[in-house]
Amino acid sequence: MRDRSGHILYVGKARDLAKRVGSYFMARSDHSAKVAALVASIHHVDYLPTESEREALILEQGLIRRIQPHFNTMWRDDKSYPYLKLTWKEDFPRLFLTRKKVRDGSKYFGPYPNVGLVRRLLRYLWKQHMFPLRPCRYEFSEKNPLPLVKAKQCLYYHTKECPAPCVARISKDGYRQIAKDTELFLKGNFLPLIETWRKEMKEASAGQQYERAGQLRDNLAALEHMNERVTVRQIELSDVIDRVDRSRAITDLQQALGLKHPPLRIECFDISHLQGVETVASMVAFERGQPIKNDYRKFKIKTVLGIDDFASMAEVVGRRYRRLLAEKKPMPDLVLIDGGKGQLGAAVKAISLAVTPADRKPGPIMPFGIAALAKREEELFVPDCEDPIVLSKDSAALHLVQRVRDEAHRFAITFHRQRRAKRMLGL
Repeated sequence: MRDRSGHILYVGKARDLAKRVGSYFMARSDHSAKVAALVASIHHVDYLPTESEREALILEQGLIRRIQPHFNTMWRDDKSYPYLKLTWKEDFPRLFLTRKKVRDGSKYFGPYPNVGLVRRLLRYLWKQHMFPLRPCRYEFSEKNPLPLVKAKQCLYYHTKECPAPCVARISKDGYRQIAKDTELFLKGNFLPLIETWRKEMKEASAGQQYERAGQLRDNLAALEHMNERVTVRQIELSDVIDRVDRSRAITDLQQALGLKHPPLRIECFDISHLQGVETVASMVAFERGQPIKNDYRKFKIKTVLGIDDFASMAEVVGRRYRRLLAEKKPMPDLVLIDGGKGQLGAAVKAISLAVTPADRKPGPIMPFGIAALAKREEELFVPDCEDPIVLSKDSAALHLVQRVRDEAHRFAITFHRQRRAKRMLGL
């Protein structure tokens, strides 16, 4: 959820996006002061589809930690969803939950957002002696067994719930086979168990053993949760982070230029020629910081003879926005001109004439933001401002307009070379 300037206010998740977002805007007396303040600030909502609830939970956590939105209170610290850790470096491995994943020779499974389900399932499996790995934290090995006095202090030793490798009640090979079976299970090899539990659940329900049926239902839900896979791409959030960085650049650019709305769509123009021969122009379009190549346009200059970049710029931007107006297509949020004050002035005048209603005297009407980027000092010029806007060299906004300008320049040069090649061939 973003405010009018594009700043991210809140990151959330939902199975049903329309229902969840709609609930914020319903008139309800139980809304907290925090929710009321959030709703009053929301201007638009971005969304990212995910493959599963688990992926949505992990994406949410990563975004909140990186962006630190004002209205999010969870996940702003260094905590994370827990993993299951199988300690293979030990002679007699253990299985337990941890929030830290380190390279220590252990096997990690997860992360598991719904840790309660997983914890209850593992407890059930351990009680059923399906994967009876030792629950203690004692440190011992095959060569250095635990003293018998200390082992006898363990409750699990007396109840025989643990195979007690600490006193050689089970061999090292036998115990590690249990660990291998556990690893196979955690990797998703539990289809036979699912089928068995589904059958037992139906039988328990038919026999009115509702507590048993409920336990099996929860076990199946836990297995489904553990079986959801999250790919490396999804865990690393690289695509999401790139989108957030681009959003920040757009917000910074809006603030730098003093625009009313975030420049989500930018259209940029450039002129290309060789000593006034085969003068052409290009227009490239970017949306949310990404090129939209299907919207690129090429222009052959029709009304200008010789070298006159100002008049050429006026021609192409006038043609572009007269056509958009005639076709009733949406206008961009920002028009970027490759050049300085001269090109900017010519473009402003042409656009104003193109969009002026027939019953109104010509005047400075601008339905969108406009700026020019001068190559030498990389300064931005805007209408009615004598001094240029100078952005810092590491500014995300500067990098964005440079990228857009360079793409327009590349596209114009390519078209110009194509025209020259045809001219040389007499085509």
